[in-house]
Amino acid sequence: MIARDTIIRIARPTDNLQEIGRMYCLGLGFELLGEFSDHQGFSGQIIGHPRHSYHLEFTHHIGTQVGQAPTQDNLLVFYIPELEIWQHQCQQMLEAGFKLVCSYNPYWDAVGKTFEDADGYRVVLQQRAWQV
Repeated sequence: MIARDTIIRIARPTDNLQEIGRMYCLGLGFELLGEFSDHQGFSGQIIGHPRHSYHLEFTHHIGTQVGQAPTQDNLLVFYIPELEIWQHQCQQMLEAGFKLVCSYNPYWDAVGKTFEDADGYRVVLQQRAWQV
């Protein structure tokens, strides 16, 4: 069993390291928690909230290209129950350079909005509380 104080890091490669890091920091209000440059051929940024138990890592392997997201259903989903906060966060995503798109799975459009980053990966902001 994984301990309660475990932190999850979701990592993915990008060809647009600086742009992607900026988009997620501005769009979701994340902070740059750490970064590295040419560490055995990899550069990266770790972003998130210092007190939350999750963060994102974007990496670039120098000399390689990873291209766009493999499908339109590669999603990060955030549940934001407060309407005013959700509306503000949606506006922040647009101002950060995310594109508002129709979700591949229409379920996400019922009470949420789907945004696509420069790599074609998508973020869903759901305007509801998470319920098991």
